[in-house]
Amino acid sequence: MPFAPLKNDSFLRACWRQATDHTPVWLMRQAGRYLPEYVATRARAGSFMGLATNVDYATEVTLQPLARYPLDAAILFSDILTVPDAMGLGLSFEAGEGPRFARPVRDEAAIGALEVPDMEKLRYVFDAVASIRRALDGSVPLIGFSGSPWTLACYMVEGAGSSDYRLVKTLLYSRPDLMHRLLSVNADAVAAYLNAQIDAGAQAVMVFDSWGGVLADGAFQDFSLAYTARVLSQLRRQGPDGQPVPRIVFTKGGGLWLEDMRALDCQVLGLDWTVSLARARALVGEGSGAKALQGNIDPNILFAPPARIEAEVAKVLRAFGPPHTDAAASGPTHIFNLGHGISQFTPPDRVAALVAAVHAQSRALRGA
Repeated sequence: MPFAPLKNDSFLRACWRQATDHTPVWLMRQAGRYLPEYVATRARAGSFMGLATNVDYATEVTLQPLARYPLDAAILFSDILTVPDAMGLGLSFEAGEGPRFARPVRDEAAIGALEVPDMEKLRYVFDAVASIRRALDGSVPLIGFSGSPWTLACYMVEGAGSSDYRLVKTLLYSRPDLMHRLLSVNADAVAAYLNAQIDAGAQAVMVFDSWGGVLADGAFQDFSLAYTARVLSQLRRQGPDGQPVPRIVFTKGGGLWLEDMRALDCQVLGLDWTVSLARARALVGEGSGAKALQGNIDPNILFAPPARIEAEVAKVLRAFGPPHTDAAASGPTHIFNLGHGISQFTPPDRVAALVAAVHAQSRALRGA
């Protein structure tokens, strides 16, 4: 089905390192528990998975933050663990405990039995992508996403979130052959999943390597970066409309490895709040093979008064440096975002202050 022409392409232009009239902004987890309307919709759905697997509800909550704030992109409402759930691991969300798998994979038999799942098991995600794209009516682009192979492996082996990653690191160090097998299946599954999102209408795709930063130097390159690269190598370069689809990689805690990540076949690198934007621009944002940068204000700034939020926005914009303004050439570009997902306790009016400050200040920096 053809979709409406895009009215605000600033996010996509920035992904491709093209000049924009302001710094585009969107927020990780922008559709979520900090919004009272989200809480109400989830209550109607009955559970998180009831929300995520219902096309109408997923569409509704994806659009909720855009009804409040002039954000420059929408991101699919889903969860990074839908892929291992489709592998048969039995995903559930317990109140106050986060995600949990009924059947974690911790031995040779369980890992040997893993296969790339039939993408039809995830049809609800792709139907949601198409539904959201239609509902957006060209207002802003839609971002699809997945967890990285390593991040999925952490949950698949631990069975839930972890404070020390003891089980997954035990497997990594004691049986690296099994870990490589697990990561290979995950990488091919993630690639198929993201390609199906592209086919359904996603205009950009993002790989969340949420737990890459817990790895040791060397292990990160072998067990996370290599498999993110494997995903990227398989992704479609264009959507069904013939438009190019940029690829974003975000590694929380990955600032140490920016130079290694420069070689990734993606257009954008996301940064957490521990990274100097100026240093990142110097390392990966300039010259041949340069990346656009995304990030990276501390999400907890959103608990400060609006005046402090505005001051911190100014710091981030100054840290990135002079904006690229030459419409005839590519150059360093910045997509404003948080350094990680928004807290569920965030006052919604503080998000309004952040978005307004980014737009106003970044236009002023361009002389607009």
